[in-house]
Parts: sequence; structure tokens; C-alpha cells
Amino acid sequence: MEGHVKPPDEILAAFRVTAPEWIATTAIANLWKVSRAGGGAAVLKYYGARGMGSEASGFRFLQAAPESCAAQVYDLRPDAALVEWLEGPSLADVAIAGEDEMAARELVRVASGLHPGTGQAPEGYPRLEDRFDALFHLKPAPSCAVGCKAAIAACQTLARELLNTQVDVRPLHGDLHHGNVMRTPRGYCAFDAKGIVGERTYELANAFRHPYGTPDLTRDPRRIGMLADLWSVGFAVDRQRLLQWAAVKCALSIAWRSKGRLAQDDELDLLAALLSCATGQDLSRV
Repeated sequence: MEGHVKPPDEILAAFRVTAPEWIATTAIANLWKVSRAGGGAAVLKYYGARGMGSEASGFRFLQAAPESCAAQVYDLRPDAALVEWLEGPSLADVAIAGEDEMAARELVRVASGLHPGTGQAPEGYPRLEDRFDALFHLKPAPSCAVGCKAAIAACQTLARELLNTQVDVRPLHGDLHHGNVMRTPRGYCAFDAKGIVGERTYELANAFRHPYGTPDLTRDPRRIGMLADLWSVGFAVDRQRLLQWAAVKCALSIAWRSKGRLAQDDELDLLAALLSCATGQDLSRV
């Protein structure tokens, strides 16, 4: 799909939207900002004949989430979705502007709002443990530093331990971080969910890596400790387990980028910092 192509007229008619303005192209979809028949803007995400694949469970999660903290899904069909337009700014913008702790507090407020009451694990969601195959099959290249190899091996072991001892398993947003939370008139709301079933503590694991593109901030042990303190209390989860999930999620992201063979990665220093905070091991020489 080319980014400048207009959405199919049949989709525009079915969703009762007009005036498409192209936003972006992802690996599997095109996105446009559109005008709704009843007024207001929305995002049209069109996947085409191959469908939305694994992203379908993310829309399912948003549909089930409280409106106070999640983007509304206005309409949905196998090849397209119409979702609320969130004006912003994002919590990434807030953190980068110098209000990192405020952004962290808002993020845990949104996370708590997405998980009211006791969770359940209904059928149809992908399982968290199935996402970790890439990490378990990751092999360091011969050129990989000793510390790098040790960090990956430690995370492979730790990931297996965490996955085998999951607690409070429930549907998760699955990719909750600063960039996926936007300000709206009703407060900050999450969007772009993945929709997986897994331990609730995992929900904030990826957020330690964000805002993306701020290495001086995300690698700071004091900042990692601040987030662990704030989020473990605000989300009512075990602090050490939260840090452990953060480390293995960072390793998983490295594995996805490495495609089976790790030589070097820009987040190896972040992985070392997270592992150090989670386990007390000094792996800073990666």
C-alpha cells in the first residue's frame, strides 16, 4: 500500500467518514485522519485483504477497557478499524519536556485504570509466553562481548523463571509506554494496544525503555529506581519482579531486532542497567 493512496470508497462509506488525510504507513496498514459524520476526528486504519492479523486482539482489549483511560474504538471490521483521534501531547512529549516524574505518575494512573478489579484470562488472546521465543532462540555472535553474552544468558534464564511463575494473569494492553498514551479532554488515554494475556506486572515493563530516544534519561539508575518505586506502589506489584520483567522485555526487544544472531545493539547498555537494578549484578561492560 502506498501512503498517498486514498482509502477505498467502500470503507469510507461503511464507516461514514470523509476528508481522509494520510498520517502514516506501518508494516501492515495505512492510517488516515478522517472526519466523522456526527462531527469530530478519528483515525482510520486500513489493513486490506490480508487483514489485521495479531493487531485484532489489541482492538478487542481497547473495546473492553474503561473509556476514561483508553481510546474509543468506533467501528471495526476484519480489514479496517475506526478509532478515536487523540490530540495529545503524549506522555513521551511531557517527559522529554522535563516533567518525567509527572509523566510516570500519569502512566501508572492509566495502567491502573485499564485494570479495574480482578482480572480474567478469556480465550482468544495471544499468550505472553509465546512472545518470548525470539529471546530463547537468540544466539550471540562470536564477536559479542563477554558481558553481552552474560546479560542475554541471564535474561533467558530469568524470563523462563518469570513465565513459569506468573501471577494475576489477565488481558494486557501489551505495549503500554509513554508514546502510546495521549492527553484527551477526559484525561490521558492509552491507544495502540497489542492485546495479550499475561502477568499484570508485565504491563509496565516496556515503559522503562521510554521515552524512546532519550538514552541519558532511560539509562540513569536513579531514574530506573524512581520508576520502580513509583510504579510498584501505584500499580500494587512487587518491585523486584517489576524490574525483572523490565530487563527481560528489554532483552526481548533486542532479540526481535537481532533476528536470531546478536552482534551489537544500541540498548545493550540499557539492558545492563536494568539487570543491575533487578538482580544486583554488575553487567555494565556490555
